[in-house]
Amino acid sequence: MLSSIALAVALATQTPPATNDFATIDSTVKTLYAVISGGAGEKRDWDKFKAIFSPGGMLRATVKPQNGPSRLVEMTPDQYIERSGPMLEQRGFFESEIFRKTEQFGDIANVWSTYTSRNTKEGEVFQRGINTIQMRFDGTRWWVISILWQAEAPSLPIPKQYLPGS
Repeated sequence: MLSSIALAVALATQTPPATNDFATIDSTVKTLYAVISGGAGEKRDWDKFKAIFSPGGMLRATVKPQNGPSRLVEMTPDQYIERSGPMLEQRGFFESEIFRKTEQFGDIANVWSTYTSRNTKEGEVFQRGINTIQMRFDGTRWWVISILWQAEAPSLPIPKQYLPGS
């Protein structure tokens, strides 16, 4: 009986098996963009969104008002879903990566991912910015530890080294 309980506890606490969605840095980043994107009225796969993140994973946005210093907005994946999910699903939102620079050492990686945001798949770009995505590999799959992003502004253009063709 005790060995059955120990086995059940061990199985319950193991890292879930990797899927193709999280097998590589590239597939994990593509899954991140795909899972938040969709048309108006289209439900998102929020369970898959949460599965991207390591336990304790966070999302952080640097928000710069027109006047004044920037501030940091911090969210857990659940808080992001609660805060942004209804708006993304109601209005439609497509975030696409247009450039990536990845630096990796062993089982850690930092991805600089330049994005565009649209309300429809082929619609007009209403925002660009950069996501910095910190990741770790556990021997089976890649996990997002943290995402920190900042949107482009007239006073803060995206540097050329983070744009296509650089």
